Amino acid sequence: MEYSIIQIALVFVVTFIAAIDQFDFLESLYQPIVLILGDLNTGLLVGGTYQLMTIGNMPIGGAQPPNAVIGGIMAAILAIATGLEPNAAVGLAIPFALLGQLGVTLVFTLMSPLMSTADNMAHNADTKGIERLNYFAMALLGLIFAVVVTLFFIAGATIGQTIA
Repeated sequence: MEYSIIQIALVFVVTFIAAIDQFDFLESLYQPIVLILGDLNTGLLVGGTYQLMTIGNMPIGGAQPPNAVIGGIMAAILAIATGLEPNAAVGLAIPFALLGQLGVTLVFTLMSPLMSTADNMAHNADTKGIERLNYFAMALLGLIFAVVVTLFFIAGATIGQTIA
């Protein structure tokens, strides 16, 4: 199955936004992926299966569950782009969900030293500086997710064509 440059760009943009959205308590903006890829039935089946699998994931203490956002996106992409059975696509999405959680941990780790800078900005009432710092962190997380998903989307579509 071939995908247009517009579909690839839309997957990038939706993933970028979903990565940021996951910290806004909405976590449902990744659903349009199935519409972008054009297979609503498979997307609904895979999305529902993946959400049932991750419904009880809760971060407890230092333990972090696999990232549900990137896992859900990759499950839909794997099922639609490679033609995998939904159950297989959901299982294969777990390493991507772990990679997504690694991306979140990486961004949090990189931003940790900047918290003293944010404290200084708050002390000096520099709201614009705090805004810029927050937008930088959100853009970094969105970029990590979007690049990972887009690269594997292109690779998955290519592998699916080779297998077919």
